[in-house]
Amino acid sequence: MSTEIVELVEQAGPYLTAALGAYGGAVLTRAEDAAVDATANLGRRILHTVWRRRGEDGQAALEGAVQDAAEDADDTDAAAALRQQIKRALRDDAELRAELAGLLPEPTATVAITASGTRAIAAHTITTAITGDNTQIGT
Repeated sequence: MSTEIVELVEQAGPYLTAALGAYGGAVLTRAEDAAVDATANLGRRILHTVWRRRGEDGQAALEGAVQDAAEDADDTDAAAALRQQIKRALRDDAELRAELAGLLPEPTATVAITASGTRAIAAHTITTAITGDNTQIGT
């Protein structure tokens, strides 16, 4: 399975979980709800997008996986089965991969910052940094 598909499903995971929590098993049939937070609504849109791109058998399999995952939020097997259904759909449909990638927010880059040594300073952005004993700043 391509890295792109795995990354898309991992990135979609929190949205799917939120959608199942907010909408339950009816996530595929309910309209977007203004009272539900944006995370859950995005998860609903992701699931609905995958569902409508599947054939009758694929839709039934996805509906079953959604029902199982919605019935028990702590069931890791059910969550894995839902992810597998989404991966299968993505593997079979390049246009769906592009559509889902467009729905998901851009992943944020991770920045690692390390300071080492006496009086070392570490920051993502430094405007002014002063270290040392008896340092004076003149104006």
